[in-house]
Amino acid sequence: MRSVQQRSGELWVLMHARRLGLGRNPLRRPVDRLEAGFVLLALVACLLTIPVGAAVGTSVRKAGENHAAQQRSSLQAVQARTIEDAPTGIGDVPGQLTWPVGVVWQDPAGMVRESRTKVYLGTMANSEVTIWLDRSGQVVKPPASAGESAALGGGVGLGTVLGSWLLLWLLTLAVRRPLDRRRLREWAGEWEQVAPDWTRRDQ
Repeated sequence: MRSVQQRSGELWVLMHARRLGLGRNPLRRPVDRLEAGFVLLALVACLLTIPVGAAVGTSVRKAGENHAAQQRSSLQAVQARTIEDAPTGIGDVPGQLTWPVGVVWQDPAGMVRESRTKVYLGTMANSEVTIWLDRSGQVVKPPASAGESAALGGGVGLGTVLGSWLLLWLLTLAVRRPLDRRRLREWAGEWEQVAPDWTRRDQ
């Protein structure tokens, strides 16, 4: 049983190797070998884009984490309380998870301050939330979390890989088009040479 599976695997490899232009075939033309070589290079390039995309995604994630760390060093986290309910269910747009509500907190001088910030949908009034203040005491957008930086890096890395694959696919199509025209010209020329013999045989 194992030998049959091994034989089938070898046949599968040989079949696809021939499709890529590998191996000796007296019927294969130079234009066919040129196309096969380019396709093989495109496949190798596709494989190389995977570590490149991973490296790009890692760089973006680290840059996001460093930027968030710099923001945390220049901002102040303060505990505040909501003074109104955030709606439950879904937001105004698909994928919306937060809603702006009023919040109050005490500044270092003991004065009650009020502003607005975004909280998760379904947050009830009088809930404790963390807000971030700049040096002037204004509520600002919170620094990105580690998960957000990781999601951004993963998205950029995946987009780099998929974009590279799309570009290589389009480039392969662009290269194959003139090769196909050349093949058609060669086939037409060969047919002109053999057509008189075939027509005489039919008569």
